Amino acid sequence: MERTLALLKPGVLDRRIVGEVLTRFERKGFEIIGMKLMHISRSLAETHYAEHQGKPFYEPLVAYMTSKPVVAMVLQRKDAVHVLRTIVGATDPDSAQPGTIRGDYGVITRENIVHASDSPESAQREIDLFFREAEIFSWEGAARA
Repeated sequence: MERTLALLKPGVLDRRIVGEVLTRFERKGFEIIGMKLMHISRSLAETHYAEHQGKPFYEPLVAYMTSKPVVAMVLQRKDAVHVLRTIVGATDPDSAQPGTIRGDYGVITRENIVHASDSPESAQREIDLFFREAEIFSWEGAARA
């Protein structure tokens, strides 16, 4: 089993589509083993997006991510990182394939609706930023695909 981090960004809550996105994750076989509604501090956003510092979209991204609450999740399944990035789709919603979350729900690239870790190493680093081990609950699910 592999773990990954997903963040449902402020636009998902604004548009009231949290349930639809969660349903897609679960239908693809993900177990939600950690989840919380939280307001990301500027410090956490800067640490999380440190690799983008200095890029033109960095400051607007940090401002967006700290503007309203997000839903942070630890998801688990076989090949979690690859599968999540596949169902989330391309960053640019205009380029994202129909049937992907960004393709179906995304409107503005800068205000992308979902963050998905890009590698197992990034996933672990990001999970450690957003969750304490005591906030992650792994169990044998009854409905494994």
